[in-house]
Amino acid sequence: MCTFALVLKQIMWQEKFSNYLIDISKYVFTGVVITSFFKDFGDSKLSIYGIGILFSIFALLAGLFLSKKK
Repeated sequence: MCTFALVLKQIMWQEKFSNYLIDISKYVFTGVVITSFFKDFGDSKLSIYGIGILFSIFALLAGLFLSKKK
């Protein structure tokens, strides 16, 4: 019974962490897009977009991998 409870707790933790990563992905992507409307980044605009989008994709893929949903 104790091992079942530990496995269930691990699955619940993994699901919550995956949801967290997916939310972070959405927030970073939205933040990069919305910030670009209000502030001019000059020459570093491409690097800001690149880093923001890459981090967003990484967090999304990690969240989807941990969720194990189809």
